[in-house]
Amino acid sequence: MSRHPSKAAANAAGAGAPTGLIEAGEPPEPFALLDYEGNLRADANPALVPKISDADCLRLYRELLKVRLVDERMMKLQRQGRLGFYMQSIGEEATHFGVAYALRATDWVFPSYREPGVAFWRGYTLRDFTNQLFGNAEDPVKGRQMPVHHSFRAGNYVSISSPVGTQIPQAVGVARAARILGHDTVAVAYFGEGTASPGDFHVGLNFAGVWKAPVIFVCRNNGWAISTPAHMQTAAKSVAQKAVAYGFPGVRVDGNDLLAMIAATSAAAARGRAGEGPTLIDAVTYRRAGHSSSDDPSVYRKGKDDELREWERRDPMARFSKYITRRGVLTDAIDAQYRQELNDEIMAALQHAEAVGTPPLSSMIEDVFAQPTANLREQLAELAAMPRQKLGHG
Repeated sequence: MSRHPSKAAANAAGAGAPTGLIEAGEPPEPFALLDYEGNLRADANPALVPKISDADCLRLYRELLKVRLVDERMMKLQRQGRLGFYMQSIGEEATHFGVAYALRATDWVFPSYREPGVAFWRGYTLRDFTNQLFGNAEDPVKGRQMPVHHSFRAGNYVSISSPVGTQIPQAVGVARAARILGHDTVAVAYFGEGTASPGDFHVGLNFAGVWKAPVIFVCRNNGWAISTPAHMQTAAKSVAQKAVAYGFPGVRVDGNDLLAMIAATSAAAARGRAGEGPTLIDAVTYRRAGHSSSDDPSVYRKGKDDELREWERRDPMARFSKYITRRGVLTDAIDAQYRQELNDEIMAALQHAEAVGTPPLSSMIEDVFAQPTANLREQLAELAAMPRQKLGHG
């Protein structure tokens, strides 16, 4: 076979693009309602601005503040050697509460590992949160997960998995089941833009589109998959564009604008409940901290001080606080009260968690068999006979 193109092929190439060729154009600017100073934008459609009561505004602010203060305190503990591992959400909190506020309590959430605010909103306590970080005897998941890999059954908040993307087809399955059963429940799958690369993403979105499953895919597009920048993950101009190939809408949203996130999620949930299928929300935000306490972002973000300062200017908590302050809802006195209350709650949860012992050895095999098998009983007996020092109890 000749290595040179045929004359017909060359003529075709020189004649321009074939009819029907689809090209990916530049994506639109992310949908936003608030400017960076917390004002409603001049181009904001009043019909799309969520109607949030004063009480809900204060609750949203308090929960935003809770995640911020918890992140700051827990990272300090990790650096002191009191926690083994931690992951922060600083600068991404609007992606938590913009989604959580727009959902019903009966909806299902399949989180990644950077959405603790959704669990808090649904009733996950600071005590349970902190016990899980320490993996103590009161840890809701019995020390079987890494720190920050929470599970909150009462809140339909499904256990976090370290391998990225596994939650996407799981959310599609729950959404598909809800549709088969005739429920108007929706499921939400959170993931980062790096998770748009593995196969779970593509399989999940394809099935969701075919089945018209009532699922909302929330891409917390924070610019970095650990040390890999977004432009090295995909040649697509945006993550939102990927939805089109699977037959449903994708929308780019300012992920640091709480009002815009609420509006976009509300619309996506309404589509799902009406039988119109899934939506992909490309929440454009920024990971201001490291990927985790084991990561040093200064190594791969050299020369990006201006970028960091710009995203600090877009801080979601500051924007929302300015908005509700202008509304006359938030005052300095209320802010100071919340900070004191939350710091006290965090301190009490920490003191409790550090005083609780480790889970009993028997918990290692619970929830596996109704009765321990002979080999498991033998292993437990061997563990019980070992010196505590060898078991890591000091």
